[in-house]
Amino acid sequence: MNAHAIPSSARTLARRAYHRLRRDIVHGQLAAGSKLKLEALVQQYEVGMSPLREALVRLVGDQLVKTEDQRGFWVAPLSLEELDDISRVRNLVETEALRLSIERGDEAWSERVRTAFDALSEVERDVVDRAPIPQQTVDDWEERNGLFHLALISACDSPWLIKLQDLLYHQAERYRRVSLSASRGRRFVHDEHQAIFDAAMERNALRACRLTQDHLMRTYDEVRKALAAIGERQG
Repeated sequence: MNAHAIPSSARTLARRAYHRLRRDIVHGQLAAGSKLKLEALVQQYEVGMSPLREALVRLVGDQLVKTEDQRGFWVAPLSLEELDDISRVRNLVETEALRLSIERGDEAWSERVRTAFDALSEVERDVVDRAPIPQQTVDDWEERNGLFHLALISACDSPWLIKLQDLLYHQAERYRRVSLSASRGRRFVHDEHQAIFDAAMERNALRACRLTQDHLMRTYDEVRKALAAIGERQG
């Protein structure tokens, strides 16, 4: 037997469990602040205890799961203070990565951005004047919106900036999804995306970064208002 077969298989199972748990936490299917009961998760995700623990440790590193002195694991709670911090840091990371990407991007980068923007635009055009917006459409929008923002920074030549942007995007997505319960529906922002896309294609880094900053802050303001409304109802 290949000596590396078992470790490789275990890593694959842990990676699969990590992505499924991460998705379910971000989507709110595992509620913020809830205790993660390992025996139940083993059954639910059809994974062994060792790969499950490895996945949970990775999620602790992503700040999506908390653990305390061998007392177990919990889904990380949500707070307005954390939302403020996430939004501020994401703005710094994403605008710097975008600036570098526009300066360094080649034709392949331009094509990646164009392809991602076209895919996002299909969803945004599909929801004009539709209420309520179907959950599948919300999921499609989140996926394509994430790919658009990733494509924009993909030529920055900094793995750390890309990793940080991915982590912060999913943290922000978690808050956006929770805020939907207090809002009239998803805030689709095609005009803002169009303006960012145009500035990036024109290689106008200053304008693209300013538009991105405004775009992120408008989204942040709406999410914060929605979360505050939830807090008032629960209080």
